[in-house]
Amino acid sequence: MILKKLALLNYKNFESKSFQFNSKINCLVGYNGVGKTNVLDSIYHLAYGKSYFNPITSQNINHEADFFVIDGAFEKEDREEKIVVSAKRGQKKVIKRNNKAYEKFREHIGLIPVVIISPADRDLIIEGSETRRKFMDGIISQHHPNYLDILLKYNKTLSQRNSLLKYFAANHTFDATTLAVYDEQLKQFGKKIHEERIKFLEAFTPIFNKRYQSISNAKEDVQLQYKSQLFKSELSQLLTENLPKDRALQYTSVGTHKDDLTLKIKNHSVKKFGSQGQQKSFLIALKLAQYDFIKQQTNTKPILLLDDIFDKLDEQRVSHIIQLVTEDDLGQLFISDTHADRTEKVVKSSARDYKMIEL
Repeated sequence: MILKKLALLNYKNFESKSFQFNSKINCLVGYNGVGKTNVLDSIYHLAYGKSYFNPITSQNINHEADFFVIDGAFEKEDREEKIVVSAKRGQKKVIKRNNKAYEKFREHIGLIPVVIISPADRDLIIEGSETRRKFMDGIISQHHPNYLDILLKYNKTLSQRNSLLKYFAANHTFDATTLAVYDEQLKQFGKKIHEERIKFLEAFTPIFNKRYQSISNAKEDVQLQYKSQLFKSELSQLLTENLPKDRALQYTSVGTHKDDLTLKIKNHSVKKFGSQGQQKSFLIALKLAQYDFIKQQTNTKPILLLDDIFDKLDEQRVSHIIQLVTEDDLGQLFISDTHADRTEKVVKSSARDYKMIEL
């Protein structure tokens, strides 16, 4: 997977900017605020139909404009894929593949595999369970054609059930028959989500362990543990048992929307007991494992985006990462940094084919 051309129009801080990428390793360098991260984010946007850093579409439009356009030309398996993402204030975003607009955005997910490593990834450790569920679901959706559809149906049903619980409370009424319809749907969708997350972690965990041992020189044991209420009982039973609680709370307190991924080093929480260095290594290993897993499942080398990588990691770690991905014959690598000399020194030590792009 190679990005050949990128054109930005009114995207974030760019009014109009075009790039040609003829190398496998592309280094975007320049002062803070010039838009290095925004270029990487535009590539992510082309892959996922949304920004990695700000999913609110209107806030990605340049302040002086009414719309944005991101235009990318990719080479995938000896064919060109032209992807255009555009949005106008007050209107629905449009994603086009080879000049044809998608009816459903989810049909696009998985076509352009992209993995980003960014300082913002620390949210995987410090934020709530929703962030880690999105991490799992995002990877599964890259190779499972129906998973995202099942997830969307589950979330829609969950929202309808929650609305019904609020209606019951507001009107001092209760309708078991209507509630049972939503419960049955949640059970069906939730079971499939649960099964796919189990399968994913069974395959993903060994890949993650291998990456962490490589980064940390095999000094520590690490664990990924899938936490789910569905390990205790079927969702239908959980919904029945927790109905009084749900009616009091006016929302659904059990289900796969409460799942979590526990991150541990030596059987202790990374968040509570991991040093800064351990947390950094853990996150890098997670993201490189994501890269490996997608590559394995799709037989396509993802594009790897390293955003502001020197900000959180020392030069030795960055050099190690670049060495790892170049040894593994990566698809294409984009790096952003404020210091051109530093970046070129590290990249030059591991690779010959690279391009410095100053913003």
